Amino acid sequence: MLDFELSEEQKEIQRSVRQFAEREIRPHVREWDDAERFPAELLPKLAALGWMGVTFPPEYGGAGLGYLDYGIVIEELARVDGSVGLLVAAHNSLCANHIFVAGTEEQKKKYLIPLARGDKLGCWSLTEPGAGSDAGGTRTVAERRGDRWVLNGSKTFTTNSHYASVCVAMAVTDRSQGKHGISAFIIESGTPGFRLGKKESKLGMRSSDTGEVIFEDCAIPLENCLGQPGHGFIDSLKVLDRGRISIAALAVGMAQGAFEAALNYARGRRQFGQPIAEFQAVRFKLADMATEIEASRLLTRRAAARADLGLPITRESAMAKLYAGEAAVRVANEAVQIHGGYGFIKDYPVEKYYRDVKLCTIGEGTSEIQRLVIARELLGHD
Repeated sequence: MLDFELSEEQKEIQRSVRQFAEREIRPHVREWDDAERFPAELLPKLAALGWMGVTFPPEYGGAGLGYLDYGIVIEELARVDGSVGLLVAAHNSLCANHIFVAGTEEQKKKYLIPLARGDKLGCWSLTEPGAGSDAGGTRTVAERRGDRWVLNGSKTFTTNSHYASVCVAMAVTDRSQGKHGISAFIIESGTPGFRLGKKESKLGMRSSDTGEVIFEDCAIPLENCLGQPGHGFIDSLKVLDRGRISIAALAVGMAQGAFEAALNYARGRRQFGQPIAEFQAVRFKLADMATEIEASRLLTRRAAARADLGLPITRESAMAKLYAGEAAVRVANEAVQIHGGYGFIKDYPVEKYYRDVKLCTIGEGTSEIQRLVIARELLGHD
């Protein structure tokens, strides 16, 4: 028998994250968004609650929870502010998780433990100006020179870039091997030759930091190669499989927030002598929105449950991200429509959900890439 209900422990996680988000985040959402300000003051609070290392074992500084639990954390943060959910997701699923998946015991002790404890913030750099969906087109290079790797190149669209102490970045170590010649590296902030570039000003997720990282003869120790040389791209795909669960949860959370705002508005807004929630046109919108959110949530939790069981999740995480991301865009669109003119102004929260959710159809693999992944899984690997 399938059990779709959360356990009591998971319900308690949900309650605690929701209370935190309402108390510590909601009062500042508009201010942070308008100023494009990264909420650095939240980091020690998130760390104290164990949310900067949700899925990692306690021996590595983590909370020792599963991906179902992690999805709940991201969903509840994103319900109030997608930017906060995103900074936690990028830190956990990408940077820290790559070290957990591919790192040596020494790398885990040196880097994963402070990341999972929240003593340090992490970022993960794969995308380049000329290599977005085609990550195999990476141009950043790493050359071995004596007892060092020397990196040259630049990365863009790196979440948490300007505030991270640890960066995991992909670079080409053997051009002749194509995707199999890409390796991953751990770079600490402050390393000579490692600097930050442009901070992006974005349509949405404006209080999440997104920017460039630049390598100019950046020399790092040989032991900072993460995983086997040439395995960086392969390991990145494993990391992205799990990362897509967090993006799906992010989409579910924002959709839920937009839906709740629309539901409350429809109950209170009166036209033609009655609340607009009494009109069939609005009721049908609300019904469709709630159904799409629930379907997204179930797809996301199925992928998370499979991850917790150690089962393959490439298809399931791609399906969850694809559907949840596109459903969240539809839900936010209808939330604005229900608000009418008020949905178009910043005094109401739905315009921000509308701007924020679009990222979920782009980041960590566009919807088009998800469809390619799903089709490949259905038809057999190339």
